[in-house]
Order: sequence, then C-alpha cells, then structure tokens
Amino acid sequence: MGRGAPNKKDLAYFPKMVDFYEDDKIFDLLDRYGPLGVTVYDCILCIVYKHGYYAEIPLDKLSRMIIKMIGNKWVKSQKAVVQVVHFCSEIGLIDDDLMTENIITSVGIQRRYYEIAVKRMKRQLYTDKYWLLGKAKDEEPLLNAPLNRINSEENNFNSEKNRKTSELNPIEIKENKNIDNIAFSPELERAFQIYLAVRKSNYGDVPDEQIRALRDDLLSLSDKEEERIAIVKKATASGWKSFYRTEKKRESFSRAKGKVKDNNNFERRKYDFEALESELIG
Repeated sequence: MGRGAPNKKDLAYFPKMVDFYEDDKIFDLLDRYGPLGVTVYDCILCIVYKHGYYAEIPLDKLSRMIIKMIGNKWVKSQKAVVQVVHFCSEIGLIDDDLMTENIITSVGIQRRYYEIAVKRMKRQLYTDKYWLLGKAKDEEPLLNAPLNRINSEENNFNSEKNRKTSELNPIEIKENKNIDNIAFSPELERAFQIYLAVRKSNYGDVPDEQIRALRDDLLSLSDKEEERIAIVKKATASGWKSFYRTEKKRESFSRAKGKVKDNNNFERRKYDFEALESELIG
C-alpha cells in the first residue's frame, strides 16, 4: 500500500533534531547512564515506531529486545537495561502511567509521529487509543478524535484531591518488604520505606517492579552504607521521584529552589526527614 495509506501504522524513519543532546531530559539520561542510556532510548524509539505511535510490550520483553539490538557485548545485564527504561519513564521520555500497563509511548514520541505520519504523509490516524496529544492548550488535537483517556481537567482535579487528602492523613509506612531478597540494613530499610511513603503521597502507588528497580538503583549509586542512607534522605526531603548522588547537584533540579511543581500543576511538598522519622516512632 502506497504513501498516505490510511491504515498504515508504522514509520520507516523518524527525525532526530540537531539539538537532541541539548534537551534537559537527554542531558539527565546521559548524566546518569552515559552512552548506554541514550542508546537504549534510541532502541525504544525504533521499536515503538515500528508499531506506530505506541507499542504494547511488557518491560521484560522490551529489555530483551533492546539487548538483542545492542548486543550482549555492550550490555552488562538485563537489569541494567530495565533500570534505564525506568529512568526514562521517571524523567518523562516515556509515559510513566502507561508503562505500568505495558504501553510504551510519550507525548514526544506521539508529536514526532503526528508530524511525519499525519502532516507530511497525510495519513489518517489508525486509532486514538492511548493518544496523549491535544490535552494541553499548546498541543494540536489530532483529526478531532475523541480521547479515550481521562481528560486533563479530571486529572488535575483528582491530583488536587489526592494532595489535600494526603495533607490531612498521616503518611502511612508499609511493612518491610525485601522484594527479590535485596536486603538493606535496618537503618537503610527504614529510610527507604519513609521515602516510598513520601513518593506515594506525591505521585501515587509504586508498583513492586518499580520498587525493585529503585532498590537496585540505590545499590548502584554507592558502595557505602552511609552514602546510600544520605541519598535516600535527600530524595525524601526534596520530594524527588528517584535517587541522585548527593555530591552532585543536577542542573535540572537546582533551577527551581524552594517550591517545585510536578506535571499535574500543583506544588510538590518538601519534607523534613527527621520530623517524619520522629512522627513514625511516636
């Protein structure tokens, strides 16, 4: 079927802008994982565009596909690829919510797809499933297609409601779960559980798969127990979604001091770790 066919989904190519490496998210990815991080992300883009503007692939299968594309020689383990994929979702290169449903896509992925498939190749959109564009005022709606996901106003309302509820209720700490037998010391485990509680109050439930990745991530950041504890406490006090080395202030986080806003447009609270700990032990 020729160019412009209405039911053709995949792309044969996609553009890469010359300022690709100047993007803050790509900077963060390189800063954290180096060339492997960007290579994994490039593989994800190729996999998605072979399917259209989203790919329905479980994380385990996705990571194995990426290793096959890169080659075992250059990847230490499947776990390393999974960590990169999770980090991509945390910084917004992949939609975090949809990834928990095994859907790989993002606003950026869909924007590029729209530019190529719809604007340049004059295709019709083969479906509107998992479509993310058209929610914000600066986004162009696609062919007036109805969106099957919750609209942004409902998202903002629910986020505000959750925020107010979490302010009224004390933070709940779950019982110690050493998922996959990754054992922390009692002090590190306590700090980690407080971090999970704060993250849940800011961003919602954390799936077990992400908890495993966070544990692995924390272990990879330092070999010293006291540094790991410091990293967790810093992430908790700052209301961060993931961990970063304490000795290295990342540019993207230092831009906004004091109040930080998340993607739902409400102010993310900062926490006094010692006060939280005192509250927990009564």
